[in-house]
Amino acid sequence: MRIDTDKIGIVTDPAFLLHDTGPGHPESPDRLKAVEEAINEISDDIVRIKAREASREELLLVHRLEYVERILSLNPGGLIMLDADTSFSPHTKQAALKAVGGVLEAVDRVISGDFSKAFCSVRPPGHHADTGRAMGFCVFNNIAMGAAYALTKRDIQRVAIIDWDLHHGNGTQDIFYDRDDVLYISLHQYPYYPGSGSADERGIGRGAGYTINVPMAAGSTDRDYREAFTAIIIPALMGFRPQMLFISAGFDAHRDDPLGGMNLSSEFFGEMTAMLKKVADQFCDGRMISVLEGGYSLSALKESALFHLRGFCK
Repeated sequence: MRIDTDKIGIVTDPAFLLHDTGPGHPESPDRLKAVEEAINEISDDIVRIKAREASREELLLVHRLEYVERILSLNPGGLIMLDADTSFSPHTKQAALKAVGGVLEAVDRVISGDFSKAFCSVRPPGHHADTGRAMGFCVFNNIAMGAAYALTKRDIQRVAIIDWDLHHGNGTQDIFYDRDDVLYISLHQYPYYPGSGSADERGIGRGAGYTINVPMAAGSTDRDYREAFTAIIIPALMGFRPQMLFISAGFDAHRDDPLGGMNLSSEFFGEMTAMLKKVADQFCDGRMISVLEGGYSLSALKESALFHLRGFCK
């Protein structure tokens, strides 16, 4: 029996603030402080979920053994770089394990019926990490782990992932590229980092047609994104009939984001959420989990996250 169906589960943990990316890095702990300000504005509607660390075995649902072992063996005394953009400091391992584990905890709580919606305010982000490589600020692929866990451990047969981060989620796409039980839909600035995400990338083998990329030109507006949702994304979701819906919730397509070139308003993130909520309510028994990805203007991030959270309630 469901309880607290009007509440939103919120995954947070102090460990996420300890992940040190170095001076001047855009993916800073201040991002989560901005999101926390938004969360506090809807405090009557939330239930806090404490993140747990993902186990080695759980990480292997998505990531290769040699990569997992490499990351788990790291114990740097200071700051090291996993790639040109991805920092790893003394507390990063715990934060990365809890970022995954927090998403898995949200999956358990949503499927168990404690609440139907959850937002995972975690870092480091995840959607660029593939099976064996850190990339683009990401160590483990948090949202891919959540989807794989729901499919293998919680008796869900079909999962949809909507990725509206400014950047294409190349890692998530690659992980599920040959599968037909995950519908991955990304709309993103194109061409732009990481260079993938053209419309002709549609999956292979059994997964052919289950990857849908909607490349958007720089300067795209609320209206452009609304048209993409109406013409492509919502019809694809209704045809797929997912049993659980995940959102890679990056807020860097906001017009004020320093790393982006898009023109979205804060309010539109709430509109996209409300559109997806209707799909989740129709096909997923309301089950919907959002995982923080990008967003690097602190004021825009706070505003956009607030509208996103309010969108869960519409």
